[in-house]
Amino acid sequence: MNVRAALESEIDDLARLWFDGWRDAHAEILPPELTRLRTLESFRDRLLVALPAIRVAGAPHSPLGFCIVKDDELYQLFVARAARGSGVAAALIADAEERLAASGVRTAWLACAIGNERAARFYEKRGWRRTGTMINHAETQEGPFLLETWRYEKSLLPD
Repeated sequence: MNVRAALESEIDDLARLWFDGWRDAHAEILPPELTRLRTLESFRDRLLVALPAIRVAGAPHSPLGFCIVKDDELYQLFVARAARGSGVAAALIADAEERLAASGVRTAWLACAIGNERAARFYEKRGWRRTGTMINHAETQEGPFLLETWRYEKSLLPD
Protein backbone atom coordinates (compact mmCIF):
# COMPACT_ATOMS: atom_id res chain seq x y z
CA MET A 1 0.00 0.00 0.00
CA ASN A 2 1.52 3.30 -1.10
CA VAL A 3 1.41 6.13 1.44
CA ARG A 4 2.28 9.58 0.13
CA ALA A 5 2.21 13.26 0.99
CA ALA A 6 -1.17 14.96 0.64
CA LEU A 7 -1.73 17.42 -2.17
CA GLU A 8 -3.32 20.80 -1.51
CA SER A 9 -5.62 20.19 -4.47
CA GLU A 10 -7.21 17.20 -2.67
CA ILE A 11 -8.10 19.03 0.57
CA ASP A 12 -11.81 18.91 -0.31
CA ASP A 13 -11.64 15.14 -0.88
CA LEU A 14 -9.84 14.65 2.43
CA ALA A 15 -12.26 16.93 4.27
CA ARG A 16 -15.20 14.84 3.03
CA LEU A 17 -13.46 11.61 4.06
CA TRP A 18 -12.72 13.07 7.54
CA PHE A 19 -16.22 14.52 7.97
CA ASP A 20 -17.89 11.22 7.02
CA GLY A 21 -15.46 9.12 9.06
CA TRP A 22 -15.70 11.34 12.13
CA ARG A 23 -19.50 11.26 12.10
CA ASP A 24 -19.52 7.50 11.56
CA ALA A 25 -17.18 6.86 14.50
CA HIS A 26 -18.07 9.67 16.90
CA ALA A 27 -21.51 11.22 16.40
CA GLU A 28 -23.24 8.64 18.58
CA ILE A 29 -20.68 8.60 21.40
CA LEU A 30 -19.56 12.20 21.81
CA PRO A 31 -21.41 15.27 23.11
CA PRO A 32 -23.84 16.87 20.64
CA GLU A 33 -22.11 20.22 21.23
CA LEU A 34 -18.90 18.84 19.71
CA THR A 35 -20.75 17.17 16.83
CA ARG A 36 -22.33 20.56 16.02
CA LEU A 37 -18.84 22.06 15.71
CA ARG A 38 -17.53 19.29 13.45
CA THR A 39 -18.63 20.76 10.12
CA LEU A 40 -17.20 19.94 6.72
CA GLU A 41 -15.67 23.43 6.62
CA SER A 42 -14.03 22.95 10.03
CA PHE A 43 -12.31 19.80 8.80
CA ARG A 44 -11.22 21.57 5.62
CA ASP A 45 -9.71 24.45 7.63
CA ARG A 46 -7.82 22.06 9.92
CA LEU A 47 -6.48 20.10 6.94
CA LEU A 48 -5.15 23.25 5.28
CA VAL A 49 -3.19 24.12 8.43
CA ALA A 50 -1.88 20.56 8.81
CA LEU A 51 -1.08 19.98 5.11
CA PRO A 52 2.71 19.44 5.52
CA ALA A 53 2.04 16.70 8.12
CA ILE A 54 -0.69 14.83 6.21
CA ARG A 55 0.02 11.46 4.62
CA VAL A 56 -2.52 9.77 2.36
CA ALA A 57 -3.23 6.28 1.07
CA GLY A 58 -4.86 6.10 -2.34
CA ALA A 59 -4.54 7.79 -5.68
CA PRO A 60 -4.56 11.59 -5.88
CA HIS A 61 -8.14 12.87 -5.52
CA SER A 62 -9.32 9.38 -4.53
CA PRO A 63 -8.02 9.09 -0.96
CA LEU A 64 -8.73 5.88 0.93
CA GLY A 65 -7.45 7.28 4.21
CA PHE A 66 -5.08 9.73 5.82
CA CYS A 67 -3.08 10.33 8.97
CA ILE A 68 -1.54 13.35 10.62
CA VAL A 69 1.31 13.39 13.12
CA LYS A 70 1.90 16.36 15.39
CA ASP A 71 5.00 16.49 17.58
CA ASP A 72 4.96 13.13 19.46
CA GLU A 73 1.29 12.42 18.73
CA LEU A 74 -0.50 10.33 16.15
CA TYR A 75 -2.97 13.16 15.85
CA GLN A 76 -5.52 11.86 13.34
CA LEU A 77 -6.13 8.60 11.49
CA PHE A 78 -9.21 8.12 9.31
CA VAL A 79 -10.06 5.56 6.65
CA ALA A 80 -12.97 5.68 4.21
CA ARG A 81 -15.73 3.24 5.10
CA ALA A 82 -15.26 1.35 1.81
CA ALA A 83 -11.54 0.84 2.54
CA ARG A 84 -11.87 -0.47 6.11
CA GLY A 85 -10.36 -3.91 6.55
CA SER A 86 -8.24 -3.53 3.41
CA GLY A 87 -4.89 -2.76 5.07
CA VAL A 88 -5.11 1.01 4.54
CA ALA A 89 -5.17 1.81 8.27
CA ALA A 90 -2.26 -0.55 8.92
CA ALA A 91 -0.19 1.12 6.18
CA LEU A 92 -1.02 4.59 7.48
CA ILE A 93 -0.20 3.82 11.10
CA ALA A 94 3.06 2.11 10.12
CA ASP A 95 4.01 5.20 8.10
CA ALA A 96 3.12 7.47 11.03
CA GLU A 97 5.17 5.39 13.45
CA GLU A 98 8.15 5.51 11.08
CA ARG A 99 7.88 9.29 10.76
CA LEU A 100 7.56 9.74 14.53
CA ALA A 101 10.57 7.49 15.20
CA ALA A 102 12.62 9.25 12.50
CA SER A 103 11.93 12.58 14.22
CA GLY A 104 13.35 11.20 17.50
CA VAL A 105 10.11 10.33 19.29
CA ARG A 106 10.71 7.47 21.71
CA THR A 107 7.14 7.03 22.94
CA ALA A 108 4.25 8.17 20.77
CA TRP A 109 0.73 8.76 22.00
CA LEU A 110 -2.76 9.20 20.65
CA ALA A 111 -6.18 10.09 21.98
CA CYS A 112 -9.11 7.78 21.24
CA ALA A 113 -12.73 8.68 21.94
CA ILE A 114 -14.06 6.74 24.90
CA GLY A 115 -16.46 4.20 23.43
CA ASN A 116 -14.80 3.96 20.00
CA GLU A 117 -14.25 0.23 20.41
CA ARG A 118 -13.43 -0.43 16.75
CA ALA A 119 -10.54 2.04 16.83
CA ALA A 120 -9.40 0.81 20.25
CA ARG A 121 -9.20 -2.80 19.00
CA PHE A 122 -7.22 -1.67 15.96
CA TYR A 123 -4.70 0.32 18.02
CA GLU A 124 -4.23 -2.54 20.47
CA LYS A 125 -3.71 -5.00 17.60
CA ARG A 126 -0.95 -2.68 16.32
CA GLY A 127 0.87 -2.70 19.67
CA TRP A 128 -0.53 0.47 21.24
CA ARG A 129 -1.40 0.22 24.94
CA ARG A 130 -4.15 2.10 26.74
CA THR A 131 -2.50 3.95 29.62
CA GLY A 132 -5.64 5.55 31.07
CA THR A 133 -7.77 8.56 30.32
CA MET A 134 -6.85 12.18 29.73
CA ILE A 135 -8.49 15.48 29.00
CA ASN A 136 -7.99 16.18 25.32
CA HIS A 137 -8.22 19.74 24.01
CA ALA A 138 -10.14 19.01 20.81
CA GLU A 139 -9.62 21.80 18.28
CA THR A 140 -12.73 23.67 17.14
CA GLN A 141 -13.39 26.99 15.42
CA GLU A 142 -14.66 28.23 18.81
CA GLY A 143 -11.49 27.21 20.67
CA PRO A 144 -10.54 24.04 22.54
CA PHE A 145 -13.33 21.65 23.48
CA LEU A 146 -12.34 19.72 26.61
CA LEU A 147 -13.10 16.05 26.21
CA GLU A 148 -12.10 13.03 28.28
CA THR A 149 -10.51 10.42 26.01
CA TRP A 150 -8.57 7.20 26.26
CA ARG A 151 -4.82 7.72 25.99
CA TYR A 152 -2.77 5.17 24.08
CA GLU A 153 1.02 4.99 23.93
CA LYS A 154 3.55 3.00 21.97
CA SER A 155 7.29 2.71 22.42
CA LEU A 156 9.01 3.33 19.08
CA LEU A 157 12.40 2.12 20.26
CA PRO A 158 13.84 -0.84 18.35
CA ASP A 159 13.50 -4.21 20.11
